[in-house]
Amino acid sequence: MKQKLLIADDEPGIVDMLKAYFSPQYDVLTAYGGEEAIKKAGSQPDLILLDVNMPGTDGLSVCKAIREHVSCPILFLTARIESSDQLAGFQAGADDYILKPFDLDELAARVAAHLRREERLRRRSTVRFFGELAVDYSARTITVHGEAVALSRREFDILELLSLNAGQVFDRERIYETVWGIDGSGNSDTVMEHIRKIRAKLARYTLHSYIETVWGCGYKWNA
Repeated sequence: MKQKLLIADDEPGIVDMLKAYFSPQYDVLTAYGGEEAIKKAGSQPDLILLDVNMPGTDGLSVCKAIREHVSCPILFLTARIESSDQLAGFQAGADDYILKPFDLDELAARVAAHLRREERLRRRSTVRFFGELAVDYSARTITVHGEAVALSRREFDILELLSLNAGQVFDRERIYETVWGIDGSGNSDTVMEHIRKIRAKLARYTLHSYIETVWGCGYKWNA
């Protein structure tokens, strides 16, 4: 199912342009004013692009009106931005500002980044069970038969990545870039050592091998 965007701006040209650009990837709802944006927000979009300077009910008022009922990211579109305006927007509940005129590809990248972040937060809010092992992604805890397994931050990050994508093979380079980031100061050999430690810690509580080596390819979660 496609994710849903709500685009609200009083300039029809901008709304139509954004709808045409985003429609191949997302379900797009449109609003040409603040009151209409408030009504359309009831459909629970995954992200809202909201013009600040709409006549009548402006973007700040819309954001304040819907924020208690809508938890998705709200990105303000604005022709100019002073520090005081930006502060007011964040206090109203905005998540980001996009300055007009904007580059469509950059805007799309911002939208995708916010949606990925929301997806990660949703995943982490759940507890998943893999036989005798339970992973609480919100509390960042691991238990086996009810006993806590103490993992370091990076060890949990690796286990989280693999367990949320059970069956998918990740090579060491991809794991390193995902967990440490492209600016990490180590190298992919670090992944091997962390996985060795995770396996050793889990082995104290279970005979099942949850992290499987796929020779010549990498590692995968063995649920």
